[in-house]
Amino acid sequence: MLSSLRRQILPQVQRQQRAFTQVLSPSASLASSSSTQNSTETSSGLSPKPYFVPRNSTGNLPVYSDLRNAGSRYLVLVRNVEGSISTLAKELNQNLFPEGSYEAEKMKVQISQGKHIIISGGDSGWKAEVTKWLQKKGF
Repeated sequence: MLSSLRRQILPQVQRQQRAFTQVLSPSASLASSSSTQNSTETSSGLSPKPYFVPRNSTGNLPVYSDLRNAGSRYLVLVRNVEGSISTLAKELNQNLFPEGSYEAEKMKVQISQGKHIIISGGDSGWKAEVTKWLQKKGF
């Protein structure tokens, strides 16, 4: 009975989620701010991408490192990619390191479970490189 009274008396506040890359103006609603962001994205020369990498709950990009085989195999994981993950995998493979470099030849990009990317063949500095690359892309 007490819980039913609470539901009637106390209005439940519904929280709307927003990505950390979205601009939130105090006078505008969430819907108008996302449309403002889209218009500024196209006017600033950034084209909308067929994929999106949302930030995690702490506000960081979901780029993680993983050591396998007693530390002899280093992996970089990009998790929870939305949209065309194959396009992101191709762009990472082509643009992360200069063409013909040692890193570019050694790097292998795989798609896992339809929304995660695994980059293998690298070392501990590759996580920072992937994070910088994603930040340059606007995520």
